[in-house]
Amino acid sequence: MSKTDIRICGMGGQGVIMTGLVLGKAVSIFEDRFATMIQSFGPEARGSTCSSQVILSDERIGYAYIKKSDVFLAFNQASYDKYIHELKDGGLLIYESELTVPDDRLPQNAKSFGIPATRLTLEKIGKLIVFNMVMVGFLSANTDSVNMESVKKAIEDSVPEGTEDLNLKAFELGYSYKE
Repeated sequence: MSKTDIRICGMGGQGVIMTGLVLGKAVSIFEDRFATMIQSFGPEARGSTCSSQVILSDERIGYAYIKKSDVFLAFNQASYDKYIHELKDGGLLIYESELTVPDDRLPQNAKSFGIPATRLTLEKIGKLIVFNMVMVGFLSANTDSVNMESVKKAIEDSVPEGTEDLNLKAFELGYSYKE
């Protein structure tokens, strides 16, 4: 059975919940696999730390909560600080490299990949609102947990009408990023 536990964390307003929704929809609707998503955010919503737990699996999912994630997608330092202890040994950290600094709390044998998504989004697209789709593209390029074409379909199906092309451009930017 192929199963991937993903924790996505950031600040309210960065698109954390939409990121989880797109990944879950890509797998459950467009790959005919299984997915669950649980979201968590503070009462302030915008500006506070929020989290999305997404499980992607080839088989039915019996328990929807993540104890230790295979992949941790950190949009900022506060989120990294709060949730890094939940990344599995040997897991994968994908992080916004200009807003997050991994440290000695990174689990043993964990891999990490950073992308300056905020700067790239502003420079190449000009609208920070699609920052999260840059991160989704980068995650898709660096894991085998979800198919690129499925993610594109999920983006088109999930984002506000009229923003599909902008969001797909952001996804492609993240997917093609190389240091």
